[in-house]
Amino acid sequence: MFKTISLIIPTYKQEKTIASNIKRVDSVLSVLSYNYEIIIVVDGFLDKTYENAKKMENENVRVYGYKVNHGKGYAVKYGVEKAKGDVIGFMDAGMDLNPVGVSLLLDLMSFHNSDIVIGSKLHPESKVSYPFGRRILSWGYRTLTELLFGLTVKDTQVGLKFFKRKVAKSVFPKILVKKFAFDIEVLVVAKKLGYNKILEGPVELDFSGASSITSSNFWRVVFYMLWDTLAVFYRLRIVNYYDKNEKDN
Repeated sequence: MFKTISLIIPTYKQEKTIASNIKRVDSVLSVLSYNYEIIIVVDGFLDKTYENAKKMENENVRVYGYKVNHGKGYAVKYGVEKAKGDVIGFMDAGMDLNPVGVSLLLDLMSFHNSDIVIGSKLHPESKVSYPFGRRILSWGYRTLTELLFGLTVKDTQVGLKFFKRKVAKSVFPKILVKKFAFDIEVLVVAKKLGYNKILEGPVELDFSGASSITSSNFWRVVFYMLWDTLAVFYRLRIVNYYDKNEKDN
């Protein structure tokens, strides 16, 4: 069904791990039956992440970056603009997600000819370890987004998603969220544009080592997720922002 994969990895302040992360992902993709490109987007020159990533460039790895930090959503959107693959996806850096799961998601997309395939913590075959605070936040957010947007997928927030090229090139130019609620906006816009064949696949995920959500910033994260999510709802239901352009052919 497709020949070339583009995998975007947004990175932020990972000078100590970015080289090993690239090696690990490259080793996983190299054994698949697809041509591939790994697109590293360094979201702000705040340490030596960009310099260390550039050392890893080869025929399959491309590194981009910019001076000011903007957030994951901005970085992924930037990467989509550069992507050449028949399938375009993104994966969180840091290797909380086992990159071995990429193969299974791609197989699901190919077999079912789906528009989008996403990793899901709630898939019965997923192996997940993450803190109690994240579990609460995930449950509450899942309930809210189901009420607001009527999405049928069970888990919108895992940082591993793949899109057919035409889907990515239609959806991402409309995305405005740069940080929180980025994943939900992507799925909401895809649904709005008629891309309803979305599958969820299993992942191996371990957040137990280093969670970005701590007791000190928990409520801050909750506030900004709600703010960005309600902004997506406003654009979708009130001002019809996503209706401005028709779906690309």
